[in-house]
Amino acid sequence: MSMKPRIDDTLRERIISEPDVILEDVDVMRALIAANERAMGGNIVDLRGIAMERLEARLDRLEDTHRSVIAAAYENLAGTNQVHRAVLKMLDPVSFEDFLRGLGGEVADILRVDVVRLVLESVQNDRDPAVKRLGDVLAVAEPGFIGDYLTQGRASPVRQVTLRQLQGGSPAIYGEAADWIRSEACLKLDFGKGRLPGMLVFGAEDPHLFSPQQGTDLLGFFAGVFERSMRRWLS
Repeated sequence: MSMKPRIDDTLRERIISEPDVILEDVDVMRALIAANERAMGGNIVDLRGIAMERLEARLDRLEDTHRSVIAAAYENLAGTNQVHRAVLKMLDPVSFEDFLRGLGGEVADILRVDVVRLVLESVQNDRDPAVKRLGDVLAVAEPGFIGDYLTQGRASPVRQVTLRQLQGGSPAIYGEAADWIRSEACLKLDFGKGRLPGMLVFGAEDPHLFSPQQGTDLLGFFAGVFERSMRRWLS
């Protein structure tokens, strides 16, 4: 006659006195459920066990979704703070030349982009001394260049913010840096009635910094602040 193994008295007393310890241990509870299923035999379907497994799977999915939502919220908050700091820094200079130079310096550093270029359409050539002094941040193009660049020659509407990945940037915009540009954000600028449009371009070596799947609200806000500042300088 076989006898079932007796549980240790100390362990038995602890389980009876603190049952929550067992209930809160996921691995122990799974082991107990598995032992119960084996004792029931293979011909009995444990509907409660199946329901528990499905509830556990659903809880895992909900926890994953919860973590994703929280991560996205923190990322959005960080992006908002980043753009706000860049805007404040952009508004600091008291001269137009310092305003433009700051774009390629501290503003670019805050936004964590490698290159910033302001493209202005003009019927004049780019031999102006001011253009040459600001050649690392300012580029002059003929009328119609910005629309063609944003649409890439396709008959599609021009959006205020265009995000895309590249195999290489345009030498007309990035100069020597064009070879290693892998993504860019293009912000179309409206300087007011009677003035040709402009474009602010953020270029990055990281191919994943800008992509069409990303939101554009913050960059749209930055473009709005920038074009209003430019209108004051141009007036």
